[in-house]
Amino acid sequence: MWNDGLRHSRPLRTRREFISDGFCGFGSIALACLLRQDRARAAASNPMSPKQPPRAAKAKSVIFLFMAGGPSHIETFDPKPLLTKLNGQPRPKEFGEALYQFVKKDAKLLGTRRTFRNYGRSGIEVSDLFPHTAQCVDDLAVIRSCHGDRVVHSAAQYELFTGRIVPGFPSMGSWVTYGLGSESDSMPGYVVMPDPDGALEGGQPMYSNGFLPAAHQPTMFRPGQRPVLNLDLPPGVSMAQRRETIRLIRGLNEANPAPQDDEFSARINTYDLAFKMQMEAPSVFDLSRESLETLDLYGVGKEPTDDYGRRCLLARRLVETGVRFICVVSGGGPGNKQWDAHGDIEENHLRMAVETDKPIAGLLRDLKRRGLLDSTLVLWGGEFGRSPEAEGGKGRDHHNLGFTMWLAGGGIKGGQVVGATDDIGLRAVREPRHFRDIHTTLLHQLGFEDDELTYPYGGRDERLTLLKGDVISQIV
Repeated sequence: MWNDGLRHSRPLRTRREFISDGFCGFGSIALACLLRQDRARAAASNPMSPKQPPRAAKAKSVIFLFMAGGPSHIETFDPKPLLTKLNGQPRPKEFGEALYQFVKKDAKLLGTRRTFRNYGRSGIEVSDLFPHTAQCVDDLAVIRSCHGDRVVHSAAQYELFTGRIVPGFPSMGSWVTYGLGSESDSMPGYVVMPDPDGALEGGQPMYSNGFLPAAHQPTMFRPGQRPVLNLDLPPGVSMAQRRETIRLIRGLNEANPAPQDDEFSARINTYDLAFKMQMEAPSVFDLSRESLETLDLYGVGKEPTDDYGRRCLLARRLVETGVRFICVVSGGGPGNKQWDAHGDIEENHLRMAVETDKPIAGLLRDLKRRGLLDSTLVLWGGEFGRSPEAEGGKGRDHHNLGFTMWLAGGGIKGGQVVGATDDIGLRAVREPRHFRDIHTTLLHQLGFEDDELTYPYGGRDERLTLLKGDVISQIV
């Protein structure tokens, strides 16, 4: 008689046992195949269903704090004492030439009136424009050597969002939802919250899904206290009646479906999403559920921080529901209503910074204390910086040769500075980082190498980065 405790070490097996075990194995293989087919069918019916990235991810969502118009690196995160010393003088020839849009060849250097201090354990220098954000500097990886290819707003905005200088290509948010889907089935996976002052030069194409399936287009929220209209049921209509209406609409839409019409499929799914939003989204948009301490943290209820504070707080709430990519825009409408300080850098940047500084710091602190910063990558920046030379005496022109962006959370190692511009802030001279390196680092934190997330279009496998980008290894 065999000892049951030693059965696993028996050297021989009967034919009956072998066939029995073999068929159990075949069954598990068949079951696994069926489960994969079910998941494939679910993904086909809802392209926004959650997906696993090919590599271990440190972040699962992104909040992009887009400072539209081009914030000056010289006035914010990149102190240049030599520039201030040379104020009013021609640019020394040893710094080279630069192509501008409006600055004239005989323009003089413009020093800054801002003061910088060291903050945090890391001792990173931050301007007095951002006293609140400066308190979070140990969570920031400040990239002082960013650069892009164009010096006009529209082309630079397209490159920032899509990796191309022309419209028609998918934005960062669309690529992220294409690769990862969304963890929320009652909210859009990709949300843009524009500034209430109006549209930008790049317009809707910089946010769009381009040639990716229509399901990955952004949902544009309205400014103000009602970002989405018609979330309440009409008077006299019950939830059961609305559910029947949605079922009827879906049935009619599916009666004669056009083959491979992703626009039509996206519209069908939009009706379902709209119904789910009517059930669940009102609680997401209801900021009165937040404590007074949290509202004050973001500057909600007080001017001039109320608007941007509301949108930053809503971004946190969207991340909590599983939304993948949220863009919170500061700046809209013509010229001076953006970070586009052609006329007076002091007036423009003081006004724009005071609107955004406290809300941004509140977002970082709130994410951190809720344990969300570890999985949420926060990106701050604009489409370029500002020129060392003066434009019109007190302003600065567009400048794409060297400027600053920062990242935080999502596995980013904060409390450090990467790269540098030269001593007057003209050009990135140490560890220059193109937009494609920012994109590659973002994708890396989400579990992708830049050439692993592709889509066939125009005879080639397109990706967010037109060319191979480099991960900014110091910060990941």
